[in-house]
Amino acid sequence: MKRISTLLFAGILALACGRSADNDIDIIQASAATVATASEAGLRIEPPCWWVGMETPLQLLVHGEGIGSAAVRLEGLPGIKVTNVNKADSPNYLFIDIRVGHGAKCGTGTLVFETDGGGEIRVPYPFGRKDAAPRESFNTSDLIYLIFPDRFADGDTTNNTSPLMQEPADRDRPLGRHGGDIQGIIDHLDYISELGATAIWCTPLLCDDQRRVSYHGYAVTDHYTVDPRFGTNALYAQMAAKAHEKGLKMIMDIVTNHSGTAHWFMKDLPFPDWIHQFDSYTGTNVCFSTNMDPNASLYDLNLQESGWFVPSMPDMNLDNPYTLQYMIQWAVWWTEFAKLDGLRVDTYPYNEKEPMSRWCEAVIKEYPWINIVGECWTPQFDQLAYWQGGNPNRDGFDSNLPSIMDFPLQEAITAALNEGGDDPGWGRGMIRIYDCLSHDGGYHDLSKMMIFLANHDHGRLWDTFRGDTAKMKIALGLLATIRGIPQLYNGDEMFFSKQTGSDWGDGAKRVDFPGGWESDEFNLFIAEGRQAAIAAGSVLNLECDPAMHDYTARLFNWRKNTPVLHHGRTMHFLSRDNTYAFFRYDDSDMVFVFVNNADSPRNIPWSHYAEITRSNTGTDVISGEKVTLGDDTVAESKTITIIQF
Repeated sequence: MKRISTLLFAGILALACGRSADNDIDIIQASAATVATASEAGLRIEPPCWWVGMETPLQLLVHGEGIGSAAVRLEGLPGIKVTNVNKADSPNYLFIDIRVGHGAKCGTGTLVFETDGGGEIRVPYPFGRKDAAPRESFNTSDLIYLIFPDRFADGDTTNNTSPLMQEPADRDRPLGRHGGDIQGIIDHLDYISELGATAIWCTPLLCDDQRRVSYHGYAVTDHYTVDPRFGTNALYAQMAAKAHEKGLKMIMDIVTNHSGTAHWFMKDLPFPDWIHQFDSYTGTNVCFSTNMDPNASLYDLNLQESGWFVPSMPDMNLDNPYTLQYMIQWAVWWTEFAKLDGLRVDTYPYNEKEPMSRWCEAVIKEYPWINIVGECWTPQFDQLAYWQGGNPNRDGFDSNLPSIMDFPLQEAITAALNEGGDDPGWGRGMIRIYDCLSHDGGYHDLSKMMIFLANHDHGRLWDTFRGDTAKMKIALGLLATIRGIPQLYNGDEMFFSKQTGSDWGDGAKRVDFPGGWESDEFNLFIAEGRQAAIAAGSVLNLECDPAMHDYTARLFNWRKNTPVLHHGRTMHFLSRDNTYAFFRYDDSDMVFVFVNNADSPRNIPWSHYAEITRSNTGTDVISGEKVTLGDDTVAESKTITIIQF
């Protein structure tokens, strides 16, 4: 990874710590000779720059042969100085505490390392000025569009294989790299916006230099560099800026729990406990309940926190204060550098919970407006609620994590829609969704729950619903109307399946988006391509329903402009006949939703809802027609009715 850092360092100096001409901050430039001196010295410095005005304390990680014996000072920037130099167990590291005074000015200072032999290594270190303007983070008014970049669109074919990285592109391998990149996302921002989405969550785009299966990005090998097969740091920042121009927020996928075995620091750890280590490979027991179970053993809790996710992903030890500070600064750095609007934290409960609580607290202290959502994959309501910040947990623990992903609801919706029939049995069918939402009183903040039908770790919905488009339409209608922050996985707007002829593995379900590659037969990003695919009746290697696109776009563009769905309350009604009815309402507006999941038509029991109904005449959101509801109104089998009053 040293070669990548050398190539990108000058660009980081100019871009990360400076601004364009329309800002009031000077762009900081570094001469090629100065940058060459730093790289020739063999030093890696992280973060690569910082900003004046930050709340987060700055602690530089410096790595280089024998650098641990050097004395360090910072020259050239009044108000910014080295306050402490901390040695690591490895002689090749220093952790340098730097105080940035309130009156400090931005500019490029010089880090001076005095070596044992009396020589000096002089390295430029730039400070920009923090963007003081608050941004609006993702919230209930948004639809988050989840993108799996390697499988979305190949906008730059020249970077598919990089001489800097181990794994070359091979689109024929389900677990290989297929070539999707940041430019491909930029090229399709209009498509995303027109779908009704208002925020983008990309799975990780940073360097993943694992020899195999590097396409997903979750085994990070350089925390401060975008993978060159995806693009550059500058292009990532450009993507965020262009997204903002189109009204799209940018959410970064953060992985604090683990890194990759090919990470640069794995060859020379600063401390033995920088990561969790065992005598032989030891995996996590994935038992989140140990964090809240009064009967749990410390043995089980330790395995849950310290065991590795998979053999290729070393488990980071956030109990080490230097590791924790490294992870805090990393999240803050990218948020400032790319002007991010929110963060998603992968495998949240696998982290040590108290240090991770301090991580959330630190990021929010820097950016009080920011929303952070954690992946807490559990179907248990009480165990999920435990991880949301502010929840009154009996053990006094507060995660400080604002938002959680609603896995219980995801499982309830997919299970319910697969239990059809007029009498699916006790507790089955649509009663599952009623039961799930009946637990809403146990959550601290319903407005900060991400709801979804699937993500990149689930089977494709075509396969989940066995190709039944009626079920998919109901599911999308529920996603658009139930409380919380909806998230849609790329391709689910057209009911994607797994790759034909492949197994249920990750590579098979993380399919390429047709039209993202020049050689694709159909381009599903454009209306003409979708019409051509509909006329042809199939898309090569992929079952899907391109006609579903317009239904999805209609739903979520309507949702975008319907505030009662963003902040309204919910009232729902119990039924044992495989139907489900609920209202979203506030003091002035109301939306009524009725799902008939039965095999037979059902009358809508309108008189049952007398306690909330104000009028029986409204507009059918899907058809656009005016309707008058009554006990004789019939809902056809396998349909969702959405009426706006």
